Amino acid sequence: MTSSRRPRNWRRIPSFLRHVGPGVVTGAADDDPSGIATYTQAGAQFGTGILWTVFLTLPFMVAIQLVSARIGRQSGQGIAANLRVHTPRAFLLFIVALLLVANTINIAADISAMGEALQLVVGGGDHFHSVLFGVITVLLQVFVPYRRLAPVLKWLTLSLFVYVAAAFTVTIPWAKVGHDLIVPHIEASSAFWLTIVAVLGTTISPYLFFWQASQEVEEMRLRGIRAGHEHEGDVRRALRRVRLDTIVGMVFSNGVAFFVMLTGAVVLHTAGITDVQTAAQAAQALRPLAGDLAFALFACGIIATGLLAVPVLASSAAYAVAEAFGWPEGLERHWSEAKEFYAIIAIATIVGTGLDFTPIDPMKALYWSAVVNGVVAVPIMVAMMLLAGNHQVMGALTVRRKTRFLGWGAVLVMAAAVLMMGWDVVR
Repeated sequence: MTSSRRPRNWRRIPSFLRHVGPGVVTGAADDDPSGIATYTQAGAQFGTGILWTVFLTLPFMVAIQLVSARIGRQSGQGIAANLRVHTPRAFLLFIVALLLVANTINIAADISAMGEALQLVVGGGDHFHSVLFGVITVLLQVFVPYRRLAPVLKWLTLSLFVYVAAAFTVTIPWAKVGHDLIVPHIEASSAFWLTIVAVLGTTISPYLFFWQASQEVEEMRLRGIRAGHEHEGDVRRALRRVRLDTIVGMVFSNGVAFFVMLTGAVVLHTAGITDVQTAAQAAQALRPLAGDLAFALFACGIIATGLLAVPVLASSAAYAVAEAFGWPEGLERHWSEAKEFYAIIAIATIVGTGLDFTPIDPMKALYWSAVVNGVVAVPIMVAMMLLAGNHQVMGALTVRRKTRFLGWGAVLVMAAAVLMMGWDVVR
C-alpha cells in the first residue's frame, strides 16, 4: 500500500488528528514537567535576559528533528536500528545506556511533579498520586495500541496552551522583553553556562530524536508502507508532510517554552525568588504573586503534559534498546509479540516511580541528567548528520543543503556550550 491509500476509517478521524503527527507530539513532549521546571528556573534565576536562548535553539531544533524524522521515514527504521548497522557496537550501547538512564531519571522527575501538582489541587498524598500516574502511563502503553494511543497524545498537546494563558494573567514589560531579545545577556559564570547547557539539553534532547524517528516508522506500518517500495512522488509528498509537521511542532514547543520562561522571569525573578526546583514548586510560588488563576493553570498543565511526556520517555528508551539488540518493537504490536520492548517500558516507568520513594532528589538528578543529555547529544547528532547524508540510509533523497547546514550548526552550538561549561568549571 502506498501513502496515497489510507485505512478505511482514516477520513473519519477529526481534522486536527489527521493533519498533525509525530512532529507535533514530539514538540509537545519536549515541554514536559521537568522541562517546565528547567525553563522556569532559568527565568527565575536570570530574568528576561535568558529569553534569547529560546529563539537561538529554534532553527537548530527544527533541523535536527527534521533529520531524525526523515531518517525514520526514508529508511523505515529508527535511529538505533540505523546506528546498529553503520556505527561501532560499543558506541551504540554506550549511547543507548546513557539514554535509558537519563530517561528513567526524567520519568521520575515528571511523575513526582505530577503527584505534587495533583496534591496541590485536590490534596492527599503526593506519593499515592505518583504511583497512580505511574500505573496509568504503563497501562496506556502496554494495552492501548498505537492507532488508539496516537490520537490521545495528539489531543494532550492542546494542554500546553495553559502555559501561554498563565503568562497573560500577569503584567508583562514588553519593552524590556524586546530589548533583552535583541541584546542577549551573557554571564561569565559556571551557573550561567550550566543553565545554558541544561536548556539546550532540554530543548534539543536525544530522546526526542529516537521518538520521532520511531513514530514515523509506526505511521508507515499503520498505513502498510514499506521503505524503498514507493514511487518517488509519494515519497516527496510524505516528506512535505514531515517537514510541515516538524516545523509546526518545534515552533509550538519553543513558543510554550518562551512563555514559561517569561512567567518565571516576570513573576519570580522580579520578586527575588531565584531558586525553583520543581514545576509544582513553581506553580505554588506563582499563587501569592500572580493569583489563583495562574496557579491553577500551571498546576493542571503539569499533570496534562506529564501524561503526554512519560509515555514518550519510556517508549523512546524502549525503541532505542530494542532496536540496538534487534528485538521486535512497536506500540502497535501486542505485548506478547514484543515482550522485551514492553518490559523496558514497564521497568523504566516503575523504576522512575520508585525513585520518588528514595532519598535521591529527582529534580537535582534531573538537572544533571539534562546536562548529560546536552553532552551526549553531540556525538548522537554527529552520527545522525552522517546518516542523513548516507544514500544507503536515505535513498536518492538525502536531506537538503539548508537542513544539513542548520543540523551541523546545532552540533556546533551544543558542542560550544558544553565546552564553555567545562572550561568554566575547571578553571
